[in-house]
Amino acid sequence: MKKFNMIDEDFICLNCNNKVPKLNYSARDHCPNCLYSLHVDINPGDRSNNCKGLMKPIGIEKYKDTYKIIYKCLKCGEIHKNKVALDDNMDLIIKLSSNL
Repeated sequence: MKKFNMIDEDFICLNCNNKVPKLNYSARDHCPNCLYSLHVDINPGDRSNNCKGLMKPIGIEKYKDTYKIIYKCLKCGEIHKNKVALDDNMDLIIKLSSNL
């Protein structure tokens, strides 16, 4: 079974109400303004998770030649990770990295 379903679409962030545009080089999975995400997937892009809770960014970790944002779901408590996007708020990325 395919583990990644490419969904790259505009959305309104449910945390900061920012209008988030498509990423255009990969699947957009979080708001570049506040870095929050939604707990909607079991496998990337499948939209099969019933939780639908806000995912709060809680940290950063090195991943190959980039970084991943570490998230904690505010509804169910699960931890997930997503790659940093080129247009992400670097001030928040730096602040999260100081939590290491």
